[in-house]
Amino acid sequence: MRMILLGPPGAGKGTQAQRLVDAYNIVQLSTGDMLRAAVAAGTPIGQRAKAVMDAGDLVSDDILVGMISDRVNEDDCKNGFILDGFPRTLAQAEALEDMLAQKSLTLNAVIEMKVDDALLIGRITGRYTCANCGAGYHDENLQPKVAGICDNCGRTDFSRRSDDNAEAVTTRLQAYHEQTAPLLPFYQAKGNLKTVDGMADIDEVTRQMKAALEPG
Repeated sequence: MRMILLGPPGAGKGTQAQRLVDAYNIVQLSTGDMLRAAVAAGTPIGQRAKAVMDAGDLVSDDILVGMISDRVNEDDCKNGFILDGFPRTLAQAEALEDMLAQKSLTLNAVIEMKVDDALLIGRITGRYTCANCGAGYHDENLQPKVAGICDNCGRTDFSRRSDDNAEAVTTRLQAYHEQTAPLLPFYQAKGNLKTVDGMADIDEVTRQMKAALEPG
């Protein structure tokens, strides 16, 4: 099972990816994690990436695709993988298709987690965590049982991410839609684009994803 998850920050891709990893015994591939691992291991691709980053430049698409190419050759990817956060542009999508074709591999599905921007902004800006144990809460959807006291550890210190504000989230959403819009017709034309309701309950999103992955 080889797939791509598309969805803006805060849509829940990480949660759903882990559920699919467990359900299908596949591997979640994050380009950020792979990049750090390749640099740490000193692989040829990692050395190229390090030189680019040390110069203060952005890692090029050919380096990213080469890194993914190396990664999917490893034994733990034999059952398949989920790409999360890549591709972000049409050029990356085309380069990924070419690389997979050279390995005689194809994508089983590209799943778009469709969101309502206004509701997603509310979901993200309302979240906060216990500063001590990291338990997550939300202003409207998930408040502590006793106001101001963490259910998990009983502490009273909470924090919010500095970029979980409406302006920052709106900017991230705009960037996502601008970059991702061309990918949707690209994968639609290939017949492997599936769309699920990213605003639904977590279990319902998982159900929709599994249904989308059923053959036929």
